[in-house]
Amino acid sequence: MIIAVDAMGGDHGASAVCPGVIEACNRNSDLEIALIGDKTVIEPYLDKADGSVRSRIHVVHAEEVVDPNESPAKAIRCKKHSSMRIAMEMVRSGEAKGCVSSGSTGAIVAGGVLVVGRLKGIDRPGLGILLPTKKPVFLLDAGATVRCKPLNLVQFSLMGSVYMKDVEKLSSSPRVCLLSNGSEEIKGDDVIVAARERLRASDDLNFGGYVEANRVPMGDADVVVCDGFSGNVMLKSFEGLIKFCRGLVKETIQESWLAKAGALLLYPSMKRLGARVDYQRYGGSALMGVNGAVIKAHGRSKAPAIANAIGVAYSFVERNALERIREDIAQELEKVAAEETLC
Repeated sequence: MIIAVDAMGGDHGASAVCPGVIEACNRNSDLEIALIGDKTVIEPYLDKADGSVRSRIHVVHAEEVVDPNESPAKAIRCKKHSSMRIAMEMVRSGEAKGCVSSGSTGAIVAGGVLVVGRLKGIDRPGLGILLPTKKPVFLLDAGATVRCKPLNLVQFSLMGSVYMKDVEKLSSSPRVCLLSNGSEEIKGDDVIVAARERLRASDDLNFGGYVEANRVPMGDADVVVCDGFSGNVMLKSFEGLIKFCRGLVKETIQESWLAKAGALLLYPSMKRLGARVDYQRYGGSALMGVNGAVIKAHGRSKAPAIANAIGVAYSFVERNALERIREDIAQELEKVAAEETLC
């Protein structure tokens, strides 16, 4: 299996991506990587790989890099020799089964639509990400489609359910809920209400109605569906709260020798807790609704997060999630066409 990886994206560029690629290849013996970027920058980092791993990493030279401050669509259209664009073209041509980048979110979404292409029947793509909650919760959309129609939310629900069943291997039928400002049916705007009625009529989903933001960390839903604006705000709130709590714990420990002594006893448990809420553990966001496994890694990703993002792409392909999404969307289109005929 070949996964194309943008070596130049993110805050750390090749210094994080290359070690992450090596780690991912060590984990999966059948994984090959097309590592795309400036060859002179990349190759020194690969000297640390042993022979069996190095032989599965193929460097593809790219002359350009997509800058996060550029217009996303313009950068994808104009910078045809950028590492991100080449990675996506490899997915479109079938040379690679998927691609990973920690570059600009906007450019990745634009590239997913303009280069890789949307799946037939998908109106808009959505970024799906696992949240560090009591149990894995898949949030969709986390920032790709800022303003949504009811159709978009229905399609996000179908894709999120497939992801949790086939990629995360959830043992039971995923409980899908719409993010709203209350659990009562009188809550929600016109878009949310219309999506709720369509989802309630679906036989393919375990639809659980509304979920409030304060219940998401408790695992009241397996899949939380919302527009990209709300989802991105929720995601950033999670990240900020986790960072705040870590800082607060450290400050409290420093207040007395007794707290310091207690912290030593609690250190193993606190270390495990820190790992549970570390964004690097979850790797990256899957751009759902495009014709390939396109994974957006966090911009701050270091080697472990890059390796995990590649693992997300690997699992997405290995478990045939794309074909399952195609099937579910095709069935939904057939139902909509039948309803329109009856009307």
